[in-house]
Amino acid sequence: MVNGPPGEDGGAFGDTVVAGRKCDAEAFGQVVELARTHPDWPVRVVCLRYLAKHHPDDGATVESIRMACHDPIDGVAFAAISIAGDLRIQAAVLDLVKISGWPSRFARADALRKPVGCGAAITKDALLRIFGTSDPVRLEALESAYVDHLRTRLTRRARRPVDDVVLVPGGPFMAGTSSAGNGFGMDDTDNPGRVVELDEFYIDRLAVTNRRYQTFLDDVGDSAEYDHPDQRAGKSHVSAHHHDSRFNQPDMPVVGVDWYDAWAFARWAGGELPSENQWEKSARGVDGREFPWGDVFSADRCNHVERAFGRAVTDLADLEAALLSVRDVGIPAVPLMAADSYPEGVSPYGVVQLSGNTWEMTRTNFFSRADMDPFFKGRAPHEFMNRKDAFHVLRGGAWSSPSCCLTTHFRGRDLLTDRHNEVGFRCVYPTGGDRFD
Repeated sequence: MVNGPPGEDGGAFGDTVVAGRKCDAEAFGQVVELARTHPDWPVRVVCLRYLAKHHPDDGATVESIRMACHDPIDGVAFAAISIAGDLRIQAAVLDLVKISGWPSRFARADALRKPVGCGAAITKDALLRIFGTSDPVRLEALESAYVDHLRTRLTRRARRPVDDVVLVPGGPFMAGTSSAGNGFGMDDTDNPGRVVELDEFYIDRLAVTNRRYQTFLDDVGDSAEYDHPDQRAGKSHVSAHHHDSRFNQPDMPVVGVDWYDAWAFARWAGGELPSENQWEKSARGVDGREFPWGDVFSADRCNHVERAFGRAVTDLADLEAALLSVRDVGIPAVPLMAADSYPEGVSPYGVVQLSGNTWEMTRTNFFSRADMDPFFKGRAPHEFMNRKDAFHVLRGGAWSSPSCCLTTHFRGRDLLTDRHNEVGFRCVYPTGGDRFD
């Protein structure tokens, strides 16, 4: 993190800000980060003005300006509010209304008001410039249109179709295992047998597919509306493997996305990532079964390492030999299957492919078993990859996994910024018709 003003020790992007040049994607993300977090408020102002001048239409710029309207330092807030007026940023209207009220009210000649300070005056001016008029009648009509548009958008969010879901009833279930080990040296001792009580919830019947994920990408564009607060500014949600035909087919589970991508999708969809206990109950029901279909592994009910590589894998040496072959281009040729493959491997509740094909992300921290609460913004992965709070639980195994990893109770883990072709996700939803927000 840069501690001095841009250009002083800010490297290339600091020089870019000082020189007033438009920056590349990497430097842009760094300037956004400075605009939001730099400890010296004049630096935040300089970065906001730079973004407004050179990247005014970028979603991260708009979000940075909106956030800065509520900065505790008045110099930053006043600058951001003025910029919102200069650029006529519609997305900032509600932020400004919270400060001064709707302009149709204070624009009336007979309006009564308390004595105002600089902030209220600057905010009122910005709102009048955003709406483009000071006429109270015209303002009222524009405000009504704005609210109607917002209401339509919120209604669309609330009614986003999530109909291919399965109800998992509330109540207790048998979690964990007393497994004595396996032939691959995989550690399965961290999930001891116990009874867990859960409320009811809905879960996606299928893993989120490329087709469904593309709808999310098309809808959000460059907006940061659904992003996790800790997500790196300017980050793209596009899959890292969107160009690879082995992984990008519409009906395949989306892979090549990280935990932040999955979190944003789930919020957009009105849900959230499952806890590892929700995932486990969805996979095994209440009777503690080893696999979604029963207690005996069946190679015909899931996509696993032997099918993907077309070879027998009976021990760790076989497994590692198969996995090392991926260094050759195009191997395996068909690793991933469609999300609705292997219907005979469904769970007791009818959830498909909770064993194999892709590992699935959860919202659970691997070490604490609490919900993930990352706080790594502004830091590169190598700076936090040894931190326990950076690892979420994976469940279910993948096309590269042996049978011992495909059980309902095996716990995997992954760094929250990694984007693998073996990892996907699905969402859970409340049963009362509300959204998780």
